[in-house]
Amino acid sequence: MSELSQAKILGGMGSLLMLLSFVPTVGGLLGIVGFVLVLIAVKYVSDVVDDRAIFNNMLISVILGIVGIVVGLVVGVISFFTVFGRAVGMPSDFSEWFGPRQATPESIVGLLIGVIIGLVVIWVFYIISAIFLRKSFTAISSRLNVKLFGTAALLYLIGAALLIVLVGFVILLVALILQTIAFFSIPETPPQQTTISQPM
Repeated sequence: MSELSQAKILGGMGSLLMLLSFVPTVGGLLGIVGFVLVLIAVKYVSDVVDDRAIFNNMLISVILGIVGIVVGLVVGVISFFTVFGRAVGMPSDFSEWFGPRQATPESIVGLLIGVIIGLVVIWVFYIISAIFLRKSFTAISSRLNVKLFGTAALLYLIGAALLIVLVGFVILLVALILQTIAFFSIPETPPQQTTISQPM
């Protein structure tokens, strides 16, 4: 089996598993497995067409997405402990954090601000991540002549930008569906790249 055939199967199946991320209980695990399969598929494509930038951009996209989530969560958690620590006083024993606390309007507003900041951080990182994803998918679209990769890449970027108004989730879902079709549309062999001869 050629590497492109493996990329076709792994990428297609991985994308399908990513679509199942919303299934209760096991959805998260299926999504992670699918994401890893897609990453491997992109590596195969990158090797076949001899373009390291395809995989490198995809890897940067993944790293930025993970960093964004981690930083956003850290900001949210820090805001939570900072706000409630100021509101009720820092406890001498960590077990006291789990005891009942009296929330004030100021603490609730402060917590909401912290959560919003965390979500904005995640959103910004996700947009930058989508930019690198688009670079990777656009290159695949050009090298393999599968235009759906380019369309999916554009929708990923638009969806990431519109996440703040929630409609982005629908666009991202459509992008993922197109990504699935695109992977299953990968040819068995890379198409010949046409070159334009220069006049003597």
